[in-house]
Amino acid sequence: MKSILKNLAPAAKRAVWIGIGVVSLLIGAIGTFLPVLPTTPFVILAAFAFGKSSPYLQDILETNAVFGPIILDWRRNGAIALRYKVVSIGMMASLLTLSVILNASPTVLVIQAVAIAAASLFILSRPGTAV
Repeated sequence: MKSILKNLAPAAKRAVWIGIGVVSLLIGAIGTFLPVLPTTPFVILAAFAFGKSSPYLQDILETNAVFGPIILDWRRNGAIALRYKVVSIGMMASLLTLSVILNASPTVLVIQAVAIAAASLFILSRPGTAV
């Protein structure tokens, strides 16, 4: 990615970073409603991309009531707040339960279970805060 951006004009680099930020933020926002998409990594990526392209957009994101605490907690401690851990793992477990109820194929269930286990382990391995 860095080598691609190296050859772009400053305005083009800024546009690419803004695009990455917008797409990441949209995916993160969708992830607040869909248990298959994690919110935190995409919001953090959006903040990083906006930091490379637009301090104004970065400031809006970091002062947002929903996403701001996630970003600041990650920057300060590499942490995910306990309530976000509980919600994300609960939503993933609900999705897996729904797949079992809907009689998904064993292959789909195994893939889901492995992905959910990996995501849950990552989430649980992060320090937690009370936010």
